[in-house]
Amino acid sequence: MKKPNKRETVNLFFSAFLILAFIVCAQFFSQFAANLTGADGKLSVAGQLVTSLIYVVFGLLVFYATRVGDGKAVKRFSPLTLVILVLPSLYIIIASMAKFMPLNSVFASNNGTISVIVALASVALGYGIPYTFFSGFELKPDDEPEAEETTVLEGGIEADVIEAAKEETAETEEAVQEAADEVQEAAEAPAEDVKAEDKAEETAE
Repeated sequence: MKKPNKRETVNLFFSAFLILAFIVCAQFFSQFAANLTGADGKLSVAGQLVTSLIYVVFGLLVFYATRVGDGKAVKRFSPLTLVILVLPSLYIIIASMAKFMPLNSVFASNNGTISVIVALASVALGYGIPYTFFSGFELKPDDEPEAEETTVLEGGIEADVIEAAKEETAETEEAVQEAADEVQEAAEAPAEDVKAEDKAEETAE
């Protein structure tokens, strides 16, 4: 398991502090937005906007909390994410505030706060905006590539081949040694015969 270095530890500390600060600010702005009600007792447009922004910021935090890595962020533009995630979420938020837009009665707040679907759309908007332009992180290349380890299996065909090669080498060495001995004996035989003839001649004299 990789241990965080000093820089990563500091980043983790500030990230935790940022989450706590967001919780405190979200509580404060939620109470502030709850007091922004109209004459009919419903949440005003300003109150809906403030509450939606809180959820948008939460979506941003969710994006950066789930996109971690050692390399650089992968930059790319995704029209599919923009069309499927960002634009529908933005439409739901605007339709919940603008009474002249279609489906306003479905998305509008009824009990002094924004509806669940508007809250989810705000989170999706906060997550989808950076996800349209960034996607994950590149892998950090290693300083030195690890050498591939090659291991020879014990037993089996490889062991038989190695054993046969050793036997052939030993047999070849024995054959060479026997041939050398025979050559040496053949070379020594005439010399012994000459010596025997010289001794016989000396004895005859």
